[in-house]
Amino acid sequence: MARISLKDVKKCYGNAHVIKGVDIEVEDGEFCVFVGPSGCGKSTLLRMIAGLEDITSGQMTIGDKVVNELPPAERGVAMVFQSYAIFPHMTVRENVAFGLTIAGASKAEKDAKVAEAARILQMEHLLDRRPSQLSGGQRQRVAIGRAIVRKPQVFLFDEPLSNLDAALRMDMRMEIGKLHNQLGATMIYVTHDQVEAMTLADKIVVLKDGKVMQIGAPMELYHNPANLFVAGFLGAPSMNFIDVTVQAVNGTKALVSNAALDPVEVSAARGPFTVGEKAILGLRPQYLSVAEGAGRLHGAVALTERLGAETVVEVTLKDGKPLIAALSQDRVFPLGAAGDLDFDPATAHLFRPEV
Repeated sequence: MARISLKDVKKCYGNAHVIKGVDIEVEDGEFCVFVGPSGCGKSTLLRMIAGLEDITSGQMTIGDKVVNELPPAERGVAMVFQSYAIFPHMTVRENVAFGLTIAGASKAEKDAKVAEAARILQMEHLLDRRPSQLSGGQRQRVAIGRAIVRKPQVFLFDEPLSNLDAALRMDMRMEIGKLHNQLGATMIYVTHDQVEAMTLADKIVVLKDGKVMQIGAPMELYHNPANLFVAGFLGAPSMNFIDVTVQAVNGTKALVSNAALDPVEVSAARGPFTVGEKAILGLRPQYLSVAEGAGRLHGAVALTERLGAETVVEVTLKDGKPLIAALSQDRVFPLGAAGDLDFDPATAHLFRPEV
């Protein structure tokens, strides 16, 4: 397998700057996920690694080789597309072996590699079927199998699960995770689904408007987001953001409050903040709880979603702003009832407003 390095990589289409100086290191055998909203440049970046898009400037290496000018066939990568890209007139066996056929491999070599891929993906019973006889998940396995037989240095996945229904997405997500553990391969996976990113990745690269917002392990980004965008993008339901005023500063702590929030001292690690400054307090829904007495946050219940093991409650705060709490129990909250909530100040995040 191979290490991948991108140094100040840019991509322009005329005057449109799509990738704006990206620096990323993917270690040998690592599962790296590019995540971000539609249009952030993640698929373009993946296609640049594959060699399907030219690099405007910067340097890209795979292993110890600079690949800026190398054609896709010489980069040692295999790509699995969102659309599967399998041939309807061929059997599964022929589809999986297609790359080997083009490369002039012998029948014995093709049979051995196809059999190995079919065993890994548990699709031995599908080899003589045609794509029209397969489910969406089975077709995706065929596309992955075609990548496996090539024994690439790097696997590239471009939103491979987006065409599947919710239950099948979860099953295939687990299968891809198992495949990575089994092959020990370097994998780069593109998705807009932050749940896929959190569950699959060793390393997450969060992108916005062609720029890297933050790189790190999933829980590192979840617990220590670098900015408002990362904080709001990772986590479901999304982090709550409350406009507050800084009342006092004491070293690495700041006392903040607003009309719906009693004064509370939280970490000011993203500071320094000054007294009287406007700031944004970030609270994860999972870290909010129903106050037994008087809580720190005051409002009224606007909506309740009972999901069995979890109850999601929307509270309209005294200042009119909505706030979401994800409570880890099945509870009933009458609409309009007082919705006082509490939280551990150690779980709160204080940000500066982003222009």
